[in-house]
Amino acid sequence: MTSRSRTAPAHIAMFSIAAHGHVNPSLEVIRELVARGHRVTYAIPPAFAEKVAETGAEPKLWNSTLPGPDADPSAWGSELLDHVEIFLADAMQALPQLIEAYEGDEADVPDLVLQDITAYPARVLAHRWGVPAISLSPNLVAWEGYQEEVAEPLWAEPRSTGRGKAYYARFQAWLEEYGVDLHPDSFAGRPDRSLVLIPRVLQPNADRVDETVYSFVGACQGDRAAQGDWERPAGAEKVVLVSLGSTFTNQPGFYRECVRAFGDLPGWHLVLQIGQRVDPAALGDVPANVEVRSWVPQFAILKQADLFVTHAGAGGSQEGLATATPMIAVPQAVDQFGNADILQALGVARHVPSADATAETLRSTALALVDDPEVARRLKEIQAEMAKEGGTRRAADLIEAELPVEQG
Repeated sequence: MTSRSRTAPAHIAMFSIAAHGHVNPSLEVIRELVARGHRVTYAIPPAFAEKVAETGAEPKLWNSTLPGPDADPSAWGSELLDHVEIFLADAMQALPQLIEAYEGDEADVPDLVLQDITAYPARVLAHRWGVPAISLSPNLVAWEGYQEEVAEPLWAEPRSTGRGKAYYARFQAWLEEYGVDLHPDSFAGRPDRSLVLIPRVLQPNADRVDETVYSFVGACQGDRAAQGDWERPAGAEKVVLVSLGSTFTNQPGFYRECVRAFGDLPGWHLVLQIGQRVDPAALGDVPANVEVRSWVPQFAILKQADLFVTHAGAGGSQEGLATATPMIAVPQAVDQFGNADILQALGVARHVPSADATAETLRSTALALVDDPEVARRLKEIQAEMAKEGGTRRAADLIEAELPVEQG
């Protein structure tokens, strides 16, 4: 007979880094697993311990060497090797901490490991413990042909340098030290099983993604009441939210252009999120119809907004789609450029490069978008498609399906 069925309470361990864009997408999945009776531990640096604890999971704290969640983007370096070296160094110093946390005086080895795509130690630990590992991807995943079309051209020059060769040698030696027989590229980019926490429409070449490995569950939204509410001002005919997320916010010049674009537009109300590093005084005189905040309950506002000016991060892009809000995409870094192009190709957004994001361009683009019935139709169509992907509950179902069944 079996000592527990596949869906009986289990210990599930989640691993991530202290970054909003990597923690936030997983939180509702974790909350759902806890609600189903599972014990969930969540290995995370202290900056996110409180947010994790609110889901009912137990934080397992470790100290990270990565730039903090509010660090200036320049702290991550300017080249590909800068970025990946930081992640590898952090993983190498984190692993002994995590081994102690789970294998110390009171051994606490889980039944299954969940890992954000940046949490390299998690896959090593799953191998060490002989338990299943599932990657939770908050952004695009590799498709058949990705290696030849994207990875090889991207890495051709860095891989040929002494520094690049040293990076790969260091990564390979670390894997071998812990008995992992994989090339670093496969280890970091080719999970055995993955849940993709974005809508399928945001995935490039989705028709070439191996869905025996990758399951698109879409946006895992939940009750955001704890983040606060927002009330649309009386008399506001149109509401526009401007947000560049949590990292790329030090853009006072861009915010001034947004004030110029919407500040004297009759009937419009502008909600401007400027982050922690910009002094509101740097914006100059702000009209009464402009609401300046360091942080906003984004999803609550988008449910009532008529336009979203976004950096096109994965989280913001899918929230715009989930609320059927037309978007102006002004990408700042990494995958945001690709997301902006996809949103434009879907017919729900316009991609405006940062250098072109003048008040005049933002205003003319906004007026064209919000009055276009085809944009509205396409947004409603995508919103309906996303609702069918299953979200949080389907993600939890798929995780439970991977739990090992103990024989007894």
